[in-house]
This record gives sequence, C-alpha cells and structure tokens, in this order.
Amino acid sequence: MAKRPKTIITCAITGAIHTPTMSDALPYTAQDIAAQAIAAAEAGAAILHLHARRPADGGVSINPQDFAAFLPQVKQATGAVVNISTGGSLKNTIEERIAPALAFSPEMCSLNMGSMNFSFHPLAKRYDTWKFDWEKDYVENSDTYIFRNTFRDIANVANTLAPHAIKFEHECYDVGHLYNLRFCMDIGLFKAPIFIQFIFGILGGIGPEVDNLIFMKRTADRLFGDDYRWSVLGAGAAQMGLATTASQMGGNVRVGLEDSLQIARGQLATSNAEQVAKIRRIVEDLGCEIATPDEARDMLGLKGADKTAF
Repeated sequence: MAKRPKTIITCAITGAIHTPTMSDALPYTAQDIAAQAIAAAEAGAAILHLHARRPADGGVSINPQDFAAFLPQVKQATGAVVNISTGGSLKNTIEERIAPALAFSPEMCSLNMGSMNFSFHPLAKRYDTWKFDWEKDYVENSDTYIFRNTFRDIANVANTLAPHAIKFEHECYDVGHLYNLRFCMDIGLFKAPIFIQFIFGILGGIGPEVDNLIFMKRTADRLFGDDYRWSVLGAGAAQMGLATTASQMGGNVRVGLEDSLQIARGQLATSNAEQVAKIRRIVEDLGCEIATPDEARDMLGLKGADKTAF
C-alpha cells in the first residue's frame, strides 16, 4: 500500500466574522493574536492564517501597522508558515485588502475565487448586549454584504503579488469557484501545484454536508488532476466532523476561532490551540501523521520564511 501523505493543519486565529462579544477567547490585540498563534503552532499547526484587528475594540483591520505589531513575534517564536488574508474587510477594495501582503511578502495568502453573498446576520439574534458599539450593526447588516472577488480582482491580486512568489490558499465556497480557478490557471494566472481550501457552511456558500465534500473533491479531481493539494474548512459546528472526514480522504484540515468558536457542539473553545490539539489527536488516532512546517513547505512548494519581509 502507498503511504498516506501527512496531514497539514492550518489554524485561522481570529478572522473577520466573529466579534469579541461572541467569545472571550477570540484574540484581537496584537499580544493576544501572537500568543494564540504561537500556542497553535506548538500544538501542531504547520500554517497560521492571520488577520489583524483594531486593538482598542476588536474591529477588523487591514492596516499593515496592525499586522506589523504581531508578525515578527510569530515568526521569531515559531517555524510555522504565515498565511495573510487578502479578504479581511468586506467593505474595502481589493487594492486595500492586499496592502498587508504587499508590505510583508508572506509565504502564503488566502484568495477567494469568486464574488458571493457572505452573511452571518443570524448570529445577531443570539446576543442581547455587546461589548463594543460597532458589533451589533456589523453583524446585523452582513445580510447586505457582497464579498467582491471579480475576475479582474483576482487577476489584480495574482499579477500584483507575482513578484513576491506567494502561494495562494485558493478559497472555494462553492463548486463554481473551482471552475473560476481552472479558468484562471488556463490563462496563466496561477501555476501548479495549487492549494485549494474547500469551505463549507458559510451562509451564501455550499452547505456543510459530506455529500458536498465528495462532490467538490470529485470536481476538483476532474479539473486539476494531480496538480493540486486540498484542505477542508467546516464553519461552526461542522468544523471537526468535516475536518476528520477530509483527513481520511487524504486531505488537509483547517481549524481555528476564525471558522468556529466551539470545541464541541454547544461548548466554546478556550483557545485556538485547543482546537488544533483536538484535531491533531483525532487525525493521529486514525492513523495519519501531522506535517511539520518544513514538510508543509515542501508539499506546497513554498518559498521559505527567509524570503518574507517581516
């Protein structure tokens, strides 16, 4: 039998959906983002997917200065691959959203492969009081958000960041995004091997059912053959179940408080590291090995931490 490939664990530390009211564990100061990222790496995360927050009130930030407050500390303390979001804020232009990547030239960046309705407004009904004034309106009004990533936007990101040799985490929220990615490869924007993040359970995208995972995987196999590696992100309560299934199908996994605040259904996680430790335990108990950061670099063809600008 062929040896099963090692499993890369990505941890998404804070994101742009959840707000401080929703969990005391959600980090938003630079110190807390760094501390939780380092702990997640120590627990087994090979890749750290990082957003920034406003340190005063936890609001979403795409200001490179807010990234600069924690990126060097994370790099110094871990060997983990740093992946910077090009999503960040749903209300900014693509030029504004890629500013942190241009400033710091990370090994990886996320890139959504299409525009979509992107909403989390049902969460607003769960809370009667809020820690900060901005939170309620931000969550309630997300039913008006369009997460813009047109073909021109995608080409802008690819061409602007091309000199930085950044590998993209191609985030695909529905099957059409896979076809968008294939088109972009056909016109030369991205080269194999690519890394696809299948995303399930976001309102506006494909639902978090195993049948949908199988469908997305079969579609990707048909479109990309052997020229890709893949991972699974299950939002909310779907996180651990879909990650476990993906690991047994030969895929990689993503956890973290960006994607789910829970460690088990109805139970809030105490940290990102707790989620990493849980999925690592599950994956290893089921016979898979966890990839180290350097093994992940080799598997994904990354440029190396020494070629970043932080």
